[in-house]
Amino acid sequence: MDKPASAASPTATARPQRMRPELPPLSNDPAAVRQRVEMLERVLERSFKIPVIRRDVGLDAIAGLVPVLGDVVTAAMGAYVVWEARNLGMSKWQLWRMGGNVAFDTAIGAIPLVGDAFDFFFRSNTKNLKILRKHLDKHHPSSGVIEG
Repeated sequence: MDKPASAASPTATARPQRMRPELPPLSNDPAAVRQRVEMLERVLERSFKIPVIRRDVGLDAIAGLVPVLGDVVTAAMGAYVVWEARNLGMSKWQLWRMGGNVAFDTAIGAIPLVGDAFDFFFRSNTKNLKILRKHLDKHHPSSGVIEG
């Protein structure tokens, strides 16, 4: 007779569990939006550390090395952050600032070699996260995460 699906094998309980970041829920709740945007910013701007110079880089700088396609993909991901901000009801001025950060990063990042170096230093998604956090802290203070 087959074992029920809920029964765990003895070897499965002996293995150490890996720590995986939990994906935030897909809702318009300000706390969930904050988690999604923070996670996306981490992926785009500080996924990896370059050991020799101790500098964090992310998908934005790495994908920028792929002509056209890399810049289009990272621009779309940056635009997603602005879209999330719009759904939170942020002011048009804040949205224009955030959109300008993404547009500026995309325009300069598209220039061969110069754009790759620029992506290494200019972090539009970090700037946009700062704008979004300021809005959330003011208008949705309960969305803040208390870190222990």
